[in-house]
Amino acid sequence: MTDHSHPQSKEELMSEIEREWNLLLEAVAKLSPKQMTTPDSGGWSPKDNLAHLSAWMNVMRRAYLGGEPPHAVLGIDEQKFKGLDEDGENAIIFELNRRRPTDDILNELRIAHSEAIQTLEAMDFQDLMKPFKSGDPEQRPVIEVVLGNTSEHFAEHRIIIERVLNTRNP
Repeated sequence: MTDHSHPQSKEELMSEIEREWNLLLEAVAKLSPKQMTTPDSGGWSPKDNLAHLSAWMNVMRRAYLGGEPPHAVLGIDEQKFKGLDEDGENAIIFELNRRRPTDDILNELRIAHSEAIQTLEAMDFQDLMKPFKSGDPEQRPVIEVVLGNTSEHFAEHRIIIERVLNTRNP
C-alpha cells in the first residue's frame, strides 16, 4: 500500500483480499462478451487484465512465497527474463495470453485466486510481517508483496475494467 499501512491481522488481510476480489468479479460480471475482448486505448482488453492478474498471483504464490524462479512461473526463457523490467514481463504475459479464450482466462483466474488464498491461509501472520528480501534497506514486509499482488492489484485493474463499462460498447 502506498501509505505503508497494512492489515494488522490475518483476518483483516483475508477480508481485504476477498472484498477487492468480489468487487473485481462484480465488475467482470457486468461485461458483455464483446466488452470482455475489446482492447482499451492501451491495447489491453478486460480479458488481458484478468490474465495479467492471474499471472502475478501465481508469481506471488509460487515464486515470492514458494521460492520458484519467477521466469519459470511466468513461462519465460531465463535468459530473456534477465533483461526484462516489469513492463517487459507484462508485455510477454500479454502476448502469451491474448489469444486465449475468455473462459480459459476466467477459469485460470479463479484457480490462481483459490490457490493464493489457500497458501495465505496456511501462513502465520508473523511470517507475513517479516522482511520480504534480506537486503531491502526499507525492510518491507512480505504482506506488502501479498497486497500488491492481490487486493491492491485487483482494485487497480477493476478500475481499468470499470472504464469499459462506462463506454457505449454493448
